[in-house]
Amino acid sequence: MSDTQELFVKCLYFSANRLSRLMNRFAEEEFAPTGLSPSYAFLLMTVYEKPGLTQKELSENLHITPSTSTRFIDKLELKKFVVRKNEGKLVRIYLTDQGEQIQETIRQCWKNLYKRYAEILGPETAREITKDIHFANETLNQK
Repeated sequence: MSDTQELFVKCLYFSANRLSRLMNRFAEEEFAPTGLSPSYAFLLMTVYEKPGLTQKELSENLHITPSTSTRFIDKLELKKFVVRKNEGKLVRIYLTDQGEQIQETIRQCWKNLYKRYAEILGPETAREITKDIHFANETLNQK
């Protein structure tokens, strides 16, 4: 192993980005049956679990910026998966019938994604890595 490769192996930034690219590829392939990117599917799952979220709440739940959530909501509204409803000063987001109907497909895609990487890593390792990455995200985000 070269000195540079050894440095990369020991670098959280490099390793996390490499893992992110791999997981993104797996997720894109597994969520293909929905016709949506995984990020859009996760937004729909969130609204399904918490109907009537505000955009701010949605952004916080998904750990994305408000401008990104606006872009996602705009696209999903065009595809007739969500609708915005004004309630006083707040704008709340709800699923349409079409958004409700795609939920089972989304859940199955999510299960398939887990199954895919758990088969490669082993279920225990998959759970431990997920737990460790979540801990790192939460800890680093506090700084």
